[in-house]
Amino acid sequence: MVRLGFIIGFIALLGALLSGLAAYRVHDQELALDRIALARAIDVHASLVQDRLTERELLARVASGLFRAPSVIKPNMLEPLRSAIYAFKTDFVVAGWIARLKPNELTAAQTAIAGAGFPNPTIRTYDDKPINPAEITQPIDVLLDLEPRSDETKALPGRSYDQDPVRGAMLTRARIEKRSVASDPIPLLRGNGPVGIIVAAPVIPEGATEPAGFVTFSYELASLMLTNDDMSLFSVALRDPRKEGVELIANDQGVVSTRRAAVDGPAPSATRTVSFGGRDWQLGYYAKANSARRAEQTAIIVAAIGFAITAMVCGLFGYVAYNNLRLSREIQVRIGFERRLTAVIDELNHRVKNILAVIQSIVTRTLRHGADIDGARELLIGRIHAMSNVVSLLSESQWQGVKLKGLFEARAIPHADRIAVTGPDIAVSARAAQSLSLLFFELASHSDEGLSLVGKHPHITASWTVTGEGTDEIFHFRWEELNTSEATRRPDSDFGLILLDRVAPEALGGTAKRYFTDASYVYELTAPMETVVDMTERDRTDKISAPVRPAR
Repeated sequence: MVRLGFIIGFIALLGALLSGLAAYRVHDQELALDRIALARAIDVHASLVQDRLTERELLARVASGLFRAPSVIKPNMLEPLRSAIYAFKTDFVVAGWIARLKPNELTAAQTAIAGAGFPNPTIRTYDDKPINPAEITQPIDVLLDLEPRSDETKALPGRSYDQDPVRGAMLTRARIEKRSVASDPIPLLRGNGPVGIIVAAPVIPEGATEPAGFVTFSYELASLMLTNDDMSLFSVALRDPRKEGVELIANDQGVVSTRRAAVDGPAPSATRTVSFGGRDWQLGYYAKANSARRAEQTAIIVAAIGFAITAMVCGLFGYVAYNNLRLSREIQVRIGFERRLTAVIDELNHRVKNILAVIQSIVTRTLRHGADIDGARELLIGRIHAMSNVVSLLSESQWQGVKLKGLFEARAIPHADRIAVTGPDIAVSARAAQSLSLLFFELASHSDEGLSLVGKHPHITASWTVTGEGTDEIFHFRWEELNTSEATRRPDSDFGLILLDRVAPEALGGTAKRYFTDASYVYELTAPMETVVDMTERDRTDKISAPVRPAR
């Protein structure tokens, strides 16, 4: 059973180790796959954003290249470009023409704006404050035309963006660098309008060194690079170049809002840099799902499945192994029982043969030639009865011996109630019990002629003592018949004399003597205690009679 438990424990330990290893590998693989998928999706998104920005910057460059400005204050300046800019199908909010006007051109510009159908032709600042042309000494940048024209956009022409901190800085840089330039993120159309970016491309007439004006395109920031949806693996944030530690992020409705990047907050999973309008823009990507936690959950599921399978395997193995072990033990018990049965039969045959040999000797000696038939019959029946009685006593004790006093309490001993018995209550072996039972029968059966009672005192005494220690212990037995003489006591038979003088002493490995005193008949027997008890016989019989148990 211990070995079976060890095997099951080993299988459980092996299953737990394999389950843990599988969970560890799955955790690493899931984490690696999630990171690879996230990195790949980020790279694809950043590449698409860069392509879209390049297309829009290319539109501004193409538009500025196609633009012809024989007169910068000519009304409907974008009319020739309408078909070209709409052919790109870009999602710009407003396309505009910003002319760089000299002070003496402001009046003509107002006339051109009014003639183009715009409601407010007055030259004014970006926040709608009128400008006095007499106070202007340097060229200023004024919006003269735009597309598309709507009720909201028609009010914009006539505004000057020189003092606008965002648009003015963009136009100044485009004029100096003479290439398309993007602005900082800024609300479009109105102060609370959607946040976007404006790109301005300078228009330089042939042979001139300074731009005559600028073609501008404005784009909403959400649709340009910050669009987030529910199916995306990440959310995108744009680092606001105007403010340190501030990010711009758009929700799924395209509304852009600002948030402060916490110092102790989660860092972006990755950052990418894109170029637009001569500037580098940094995009921060935040993973929506915690890949580490997801990998841990998957690993826990794999480990739980592994532990469940291990428990099932251990249970099935234990069930099958236990049944096999029980069957094996039953077979071992059966084999042991059959071996023990064979040994018991052999022992029984041996004892039966001994008993039959003794009975045969009894019959032969008792019914010798010339014996009195009636007396011989009585002796034969008594001797056989004595043998039967001791066999019954041995059977009751499983042949483990018989208490010596028990032989005198048997009915097979004549006049047993008149015999005074004294001595330690020792258990004699089966062989000694057979010899002593016949011995007691012979002594008691030949004392009936001299039986007489004095008061209530018996006239026969049987006593024994044990002297010495260890292997030197000696058994002393004394039989004395009081008030008996040679004349009153029945003479011993030939069988009785042989039993008293030779058979019993030899069976016990001792010596015997008998004699008459002045008032009694005495029989004494001395034998080693080890033959009287015979522990080897008792151990052998105990092994045979012990219950059969399977070996562990």
